[in-house]
Amino acid sequence: MREIDVKQVSDAISRLYIDANHHLGEDVTTCLRDCANREKTTLAKDVFETIEKNIGIAGEGVFPLCQDTGMACVFMEIGQDVHFTGGDLTDAVNEGVRRGCLEGFLRQTIVRDPFDRVNTGDSTPADINMTVVPGDRVKITVAPKGFGSENMSRIKMLPPAAGVKGAEDFIVETCSLAGGNPCPPIIVGVGIGGSFTSAPLMARKALLRPVGSRNASEFYREMEIRLLERINGLGIGPQGFGGETTALAVNVIAAPTHIAGMPVAVNINCHVSRHKEVIL
Repeated sequence: MREIDVKQVSDAISRLYIDANHHLGEDVTTCLRDCANREKTTLAKDVFETIEKNIGIAGEGVFPLCQDTGMACVFMEIGQDVHFTGGDLTDAVNEGVRRGCLEGFLRQTIVRDPFDRVNTGDSTPADINMTVVPGDRVKITVAPKGFGSENMSRIKMLPPAAGVKGAEDFIVETCSLAGGNPCPPIIVGVGIGGSFTSAPLMARKALLRPVGSRNASEFYREMEIRLLERINGLGIGPQGFGGETTALAVNVIAAPTHIAGMPVAVNINCHVSRHKEVIL
């Protein structure tokens, strides 16, 4: 049994929350540069140039990548041989987010209730997902999620008879309805199967996969390629001004499901696909 003081968790999450809001992953920046080179219009190229300048300024560590510094989505894979000491783990996660928000001068993004809309003042509580895995390590991923893109996400409980075409049509329709609202070029996370509870979580986790990677299954790998082509064929383009690049990637996760259903969830992310991780 390995003991980990929850203070280590708070410290790690504080650093990750600040870092994720300032430094975009190399997978995303490389893909953005490649897509910029494929654009044919001056306007689309200008948009990509502005995006690249923004990434560079944010990388200096003063101004965040986006004014929406996101809901702090925290994923923890906890080894079953780990014992946490020094306090409550959930409290420690929220303490890390609180410190990251205030010490990093990030915008306070959370309200305490959906209707009274009173700001909590420190971007807590976080959206926390914990899973138990073999081993004695803890993997922490912090993924700030802006709501310009989050608001465009959807789930549909399709019948099995809808088949591949029904699922793909719904995914493309979701991106079409989103238009320029989620600050394209977007990354599309898709969860297929599971239940009404698990499909959206799979779609959220799909966004953590590196841009440019493909599903290990040939069937879903081909689905990702088809979907990316269809979504880019919509012509929405960078920031909705038209162009060749509406999406940078489509990442699919599938899971077993009930004989009578086929849930399909789509979680859209803007081009500022922020996530950082550490292993304790």
